[in-house]
Amino acid sequence: MSLTEIEMNDRVAILRLNNGTTNPLNPGLVLELSEELLRLEDDDEVNALLVTSSTRKFFSIGLAIPELYPMGREEFSGFLHSFNGLCTRLFSFPKPTVAALNGHAIAVGCVLALCFDYRFIASERKLMGLNEIKLGVPVPSPADFILQSIVGSQTAKHIMESGEFFPPDQSLSMGLVDEVHPADQLHDRALEKAKILGSMPSPAYGMIKQGRIEEVVGRTRESLEEKERYFVKCWFATATRKRLKEAMEKF
Repeated sequence: MSLTEIEMNDRVAILRLNNGTTNPLNPGLVLELSEELLRLEDDDEVNALLVTSSTRKFFSIGLAIPELYPMGREEFSGFLHSFNGLCTRLFSFPKPTVAALNGHAIAVGCVLALCFDYRFIASERKLMGLNEIKLGVPVPSPADFILQSIVGSQTAKHIMESGEFFPPDQSLSMGLVDEVHPADQLHDRALEKAKILGSMPSPAYGMIKQGRIEEVVGRTRESLEEKERYFVKCWFATATRKRLKEAMEKF
């Protein structure tokens, strides 16, 4: 069964995450998203991308811990590298991207959301945040650099070091999201934004976007290998394994 759903609306590709109620990011979903991005990038009929969830509870809960926990070090390292590659590809996608966060976007689900050009969230207490520190692992690269570029270093420090989840109004004030809308208006407002951006001359938009992201992408690539090794080291630490096991009970 496909873990994503996709449809077209006036040259905007609408992609819905469809991996159960919580949309955990597992190897299958990461692979599907990566393949879709490659396909859509080369599709001349697609001017912009809108991503949302097929359910209203979660945009994504983050990593699929029950599926990833039993992996050995080499297999997990491969998954982490694939996920970081997905984030970099999405962040640098040459066409406009908009996320309609109709459910919670937490942990690595929040990481994924940060990679879009624009983030719209539903006003009905949909939470965002990065709680990796509470599990004993760092925020995955390239999310650290992306977050700092979006909200600034001081706010990024608070978000990453507190491990808190923030309601829509606070997410907006910090810059985690660009707009907040009632749930029944969210999709239409996000689609409208995607259509407006997609109507802009694509070479100009692509060059402007490249100028905005190239420093972050460069810094990410320079340190990616080292940061991935450190993340894996933390993931397999005894104290972290205990916390991960406790987190699995919430899935």
